Amino acid sequence: MHVQGDVDLPVKNPSKTKKMKKRKMEKWIPYLFILPSFLIIVSFLFYPIGTVFYYSLQYYDISAPYYNKFAGLDHFKRIFTEDDLFLPSLFNSFKWVVSQVGLQLILGMILALLLNQTFKFRGFVRAVAFIPWAISGVLASVMWSLMYNEHMGVINDLLMRMGIISTPQAWLSDTTTAFIGVVIAEVWRGIPFFAITLLAALQSIPEELYEAARVDGAGRWKSYIHITLPQLKNTIVLTTLLRTIWEFNNVDLLFNLTGGGPAHSTTTLTMYIAEQAVHGSNFGYGSALTVVTFGILFLFAIIYLKASRFEREGD
Repeated sequence: MHVQGDVDLPVKNPSKTKKMKKRKMEKWIPYLFILPSFLIIVSFLFYPIGTVFYYSLQYYDISAPYYNKFAGLDHFKRIFTEDDLFLPSLFNSFKWVVSQVGLQLILGMILALLLNQTFKFRGFVRAVAFIPWAISGVLASVMWSLMYNEHMGVINDLLMRMGIISTPQAWLSDTTTAFIGVVIAEVWRGIPFFAITLLAALQSIPEELYEAARVDGAGRWKSYIHITLPQLKNTIVLTTLLRTIWEFNNVDLLFNLTGGGPAHSTTTLTMYIAEQAVHGSNFGYGSALTVVTFGILFLFAIIYLKASRFEREGD
């Protein structure tokens, strides 16, 4: 019986309502899966970064807590106007990064091209070539400090046998040789990184390109310039950027071999930060130096990627 004036209410479909609830739940499932990773990243990355920025604006010295207070931009003014070691350490970082990335890229490219050839025991040779990358920084530091040792080092022994030097040298204690010594040690350790990544990229280049080049009369050098290098461009840009950031922040091998000496000749900006924050307990000033380092690397990354036109269409 239908009464005039009554409004017909829509009848809810239980199965349809259940499906809608299920769809809403399914939308949240991917976020639940990534939630643990997100919490880990926030806990171990963003929170420490935020803490560094916070302490860069504070006077925070654990050896003199009664002086701890808000500093504002005082630390940054001191860095750019009063600190006599900031610019020399920044220049040492620049020398360190340029020499490391340049030498590692060139030698890593040569090694990758050699390992890309077909020869007997290629797998074994590849494994041996990549061993330095698997060695920890502390172990590499101990090994190279023994090799550089003035009294029992193998480097002095070999050079004396070859007649290059007449008396043993303290390579890591001399301001003229200490920087070169740590550069050689780190180059040896870093070559496999470029060799691995460039070798993987070389194996992805289609062989048909080289066959077409040979048909057109191109030799190995022209094939390398016009085929290999363009195909490796994105890999080279990415690996050099990553290696620049890593080497700029490198502290383990320098710290263990020279400790920043002699006479601050091997003190890079990261070594100076460690000296201020860890040894000097001045975490406020050390945090301000870290913020400046972050700004330098961030600006470099943006300019480098734009200048290299990384992953741009039409390259």
